[in-house]
Parts: sequence; structure tokens; C-alpha cells
Amino acid sequence: MQDLGSVGADGLTGPRDNAIRSANQYLSFQGFSRDGLIEQLSSDYGDGYIVADATTAVDSLTVDWNEQAVRSARQYLSMQGFSCKGLIEQLSSSAGDKYTVSQATHGARQAGAC
Repeated sequence: MQDLGSVGADGLTGPRDNAIRSANQYLSFQGFSRDGLIEQLSSDYGDGYIVADATTAVDSLTVDWNEQAVRSARQYLSMQGFSCKGLIEQLSSSAGDKYTVSQATHGARQAGAC
């Protein structure tokens, strides 16, 4: 068994390997932006990984962030109504999902809000 500081065959440390597993679990049930997923993994209210481990983990994944924005937009629309502008703002806000404006716009359009 790897100890937390050892480097695995993939060149990642134990915490980073664990952060990858956590990131994949989050992505399996909810849409996340890159920055939102890093925040979830590194937040004291989330998983508590150090930011460097969370960032390395997220950046090691192959994720279509536009598709994640579509998933998030559809989740919002399933709970309440949003205008096109309102949904884009929610998806791209630093207090919201933290998608880029381009990703948020794509998500809102594909989800049918625009």
C-alpha cells in the first residue's frame, strides 16, 4: 500500500491519486467547471485536499468542460426557471459555478435557456 507521500507508477502522489478518484466521483453525478471542481476538492467544506493536489488531479483528467456546463445548466433548469442572461451569470459567476463565459453561454444555449 502507498503511503500518503509516496509517488505512484503514474508519477502522482497518494493524495493526488485520491483527489483524482474524488474528482471522478463528483463528475459522475453532477456537472462541474474546472475551477468549481478544484474548489470542491480543496475546500474545507469539500474534500480538504491542498490546492496543488486538487489542481493536478483535475488537470490530469480528460473533461469536456462545455459538456459539463450543459449538464449544470440542465440541472439548474430542472429546479427553476432562468433567463438566458441569468443562467449564464449563474454558471460563470465566481460565486456560482465558475465556468468561463464561453462555457456558460454554450451550456445555457444547449440547455434551451437562450
